[in-house]
Order: sequence, then C-alpha cells, then structure tokens
Amino acid sequence: MKQLWYGGTIYTMEQENETVEAVLVENGKILTTGSYQELCGQADEHIDLQDAVMYPGFVDSHLHMIFQGEKLIRLDLSKARSSEELLDMVKEASKTTSEGTWLFGEGWNENHFADKRIPTLDELDQIREEPILLTRVCHHVVLANSAALAAGGISEDSEPPAGGAIGRNSQRKLNGLLYDQAINAVTEAIPKEGEAYIERLVETLDLAIEQMLSYGLTGGHTEDMHYFGDFRNPLTAFHHVVGKKHQFRVHLLRHNVVFEEMMKANPTFDEPFIEAGAMKIFADGALGGSTAALSEPYADQRNNRGLLIHSDEELEELVKLARTYGEAVAVHMIGDAAIEQVLHIVEKYPAPKGKRDRFIHCCVLRDDLVERMANLPIVVDVQPAFVSSDFPWVADRLGEDRLNLAYPWRTLKDHGIICAAGTDAPIEEINPLVSIYAAVERKKPFAAHGGYIPEQKLSRFEAIQMYTIGSAQAICKEHERGLIKPGYVADFSIFDRDLFAGTSEDMLAAQAVKTVVAGRTVFDSRAGMIKNLL
Repeated sequence: MKQLWYGGTIYTMEQENETVEAVLVENGKILTTGSYQELCGQADEHIDLQDAVMYPGFVDSHLHMIFQGEKLIRLDLSKARSSEELLDMVKEASKTTSEGTWLFGEGWNENHFADKRIPTLDELDQIREEPILLTRVCHHVVLANSAALAAGGISEDSEPPAGGAIGRNSQRKLNGLLYDQAINAVTEAIPKEGEAYIERLVETLDLAIEQMLSYGLTGGHTEDMHYFGDFRNPLTAFHHVVGKKHQFRVHLLRHNVVFEEMMKANPTFDEPFIEAGAMKIFADGALGGSTAALSEPYADQRNNRGLLIHSDEELEELVKLARTYGEAVAVHMIGDAAIEQVLHIVEKYPAPKGKRDRFIHCCVLRDDLVERMANLPIVVDVQPAFVSSDFPWVADRLGEDRLNLAYPWRTLKDHGIICAAGTDAPIEEINPLVSIYAAVERKKPFAAHGGYIPEQKLSRFEAIQMYTIGSAQAICKEHERGLIKPGYVADFSIFDRDLFAGTSEDMLAAQAVKTVVAGRTVFDSRAGMIKNLL
C-alpha cells in the first residue's frame, strides 16, 4: 500500500529551508517526493498533515534507555535544593519502600544546593537499616548508606580500584560517596536475576520508549548491555519491547566488559529495529563530580586533575580488541586529558573502513586536539543541554582560561567534524527540543542573557540536523536515514508548529503530534501510543 503524506510543511533537512509538498511512501521507505497534484493518483492512502510540520525522524544519538525508564519510577531527587530537602525526600520514600529491598534515588546535584553540602553517611544511616543508593545526576558519583556499602564489600579498610575513588571525611572515615569505578562493587551487589527481574526491565524500557515516541523521537543509540546482570537480560527486554510492543529504532552500544562475550555469543539483534553498535568505553568521569580528566588541575581544586579510567596500555588493548572484530569504539571522554589519551590510540588504530569512532561528550578541548580530531574518521556525540545544566558553576571548576573551548560545538562544526546530538538521558531531559534550544541559545530557557560562550552557538538548522542526519552519520547510515529523500526510510517527526519559525522560546512550546517509524504511525497525540504493530 502506498501512502501519500501532504497538507503541511515538509522539511527535507538536506538543505536549509528546503521543503517538498508531498511524500510518497511504500513498504517503510520513501518512493519519491514532489507536488500533491503529481503524486496523488499513485497513492492508496492519503494522510493529511492538517498544517503540521514534518521532519526526518529525530534520533537521540546517546542515552541509556533502561536507566531513563528507571528514572521515571524511582525517587526523583533532581528538584532538591538543599541537603536537608534531599534527606526529607529520602525519609518520605523510605516509608513506602518494602523492608529488605533497596531504596533508589536519582538525579541529586549539590551544585543546586545553597550550601553545596552533600548529606553524610550517618544521616542516611539514620533513615533506614536497609540499603540506600542515591545516584548523582552525572551517574559518575553515588551516595550510599552503610548497608549498601557493606553489600558491595566496602569497609574502612577498602582501597579504591583503578579509575575510581572512595570518599572519606576529614577524619578519613567513609562518607558514603563512591566515584566512577568504585561504584561497581555496590551496583553489582544488587540482585539482577530471574524472570521477575527481566519483567521489570521490560516495564522500565517500555516506559522509556513510550516517552521518547511522545516527544517525536523515532530511535535512540543506547548503552545498556553491562549494567543489568548478564547481557542477555537487557537484550531480552529490548526484544520484548521493540519486537512486540513498539516499532522503534534502537542502536545498541556494547560496553567493553561484555563486548567480546557478545561477539562470541553472536546473539540475534532483529535489524533494522534492533542493531548492534560499537564497543563502549569510559575514558574518564564527569565535571560535576570533579572526575573528568584534565591536563591541568581544576581551578577550584588545585590538587585534582580528575580520573583516567584506564591506563594507556589497558585502553590500547580495548581498542585493539574492537578492531580485531572489525568494530568502531564509542568512548566517553569529557576532559582534555582523556581526549588526548584516546587520540593517541585511535591515531595508531583508526576505525575500520566504513565505520566511524564516536567521541562522546568532548566538553573540554584544546586547539591541538581539535586539529587532530579533524583528521580522523570520527563523529562527536554532543549533549547541548550540558551547557544549560553545567553553567555557571562549571566556569569556577574550569577557570577562565579553558572556557573558550568548553562545550565547543561551533568550533567542531567549523573544522568539518561530524556532530550528532543526544541527551545522555537520564542525565538530561530527553525532550529533543530542550537540547536543540540549548545548542542555539546556550542558556536556560528564558534566561535574561546572551548565552554562555555565545561564539559557540549553532543555528537552528544545524542543531536539528544533529538529531537527523547527524545521528545517521554516527552509525554510517546517512545514505538511508536522516533525510526526507527518495530511497530513505520513512521515519518522520511531526510537530504542531514550525521549529524554524518565531523565537527559540516559541520552538520550545512545540508538541509532537505524530511519530512515524518505517511508514507506521506509532504515536498520535490524539490517539496516544499505538502498540503491537510488529
């Protein structure tokens, strides 16, 4: 059956301001574009956009979908504005948390607290005897009570693992904070087996995909294979949700810890809706927890340069392993020292032909690093909303001398480096319009200033392209995804207003009215979620 989409503004996103009047679709792909008059006679079904505005499908290029689903059902600490308020929220949640189970909280950020004080281990212990685990917004720091620390085998005598740190107070006693690799001991103690556990993963993933579809997202590049027990647990959840409930495009990065096991097991991925991706590696931590690796000390912590997760030798072996299997790498790197470490290695072992390595975040750069990046087959996964979340406190952490190339999306684009956009959800809000606004304005919505480091602003066209063709380029699918063009997939994000019209604040008010994947409407704002399509 041939569908004809018409009756609204249809942006191809190939050239700025380029529109077509109608799009003819068959078997999930675009047959041709043109005028309504010339195409109407070829269609079996006519779909009137009713003045809505259609774009190629928006794809979040970097997030953690199951964690996003968990965020929707766990205690949300992102609104806490003091340590006391955080503790009060945990106390209330403890009243409804069953005995013998863990209490999880998500999203606290001490930079939003007036006194910047993080609650103590003793304060958490006074709330409940069972485990409490509170994850910082960056997911590179957690705050745990004694029961959670004990479950992970962490005691006063524990030494931090390589690439991690165990927090201590002024008396050198445990303070409940764990950083990066030190978190693993506790999270690995959380029960992650059995049919009931997999069913919980299915439920949380279903919530995440429903939310993404409601924002007009047709897909996501996600990293979930390592955190939920055996990799088959989350992979099974994806097969249940994407395979049976939703038509949606998922590209799965594979964490280095499970990468070779997955390669040898050769599981089914059900392309083109579930695809296998690059090896995911963490090179450093985050600026919020002061664990991003910097070449010079933090301006507000002169004895701290952050953490490198791997030694040079360990990182090189991981990249070589990926290359052995003909795969690219996708590396979390926020600080310039981490970026430099990765560059040394991928310059020796560049991505296989037909693939691109993914440099994820790249928040603190230097001119010499940008020049080297421009000579490699890479794409940078940027998270524009980091700017509006991290400023103004990050300026104190980095110091004025490093700000000219902090979150430097304009510089990357001007050097011809491909950029794709995502949210790192649950770190940032999953709504793509919030990220597009941040890329364009570099400030919080309605803030009365010209933006942080305004010379790094992008145009609205460039920002939206990072969600369309940019995400396709990240996985070398730009020949079939990311544009409204004959031969491309019929993935469409349809909004109630033109994202190029009016102010940036007007754009933020837009609502998705339909989300279309492979020619099927999977979300309709009037009908709600449409399931059981496959």
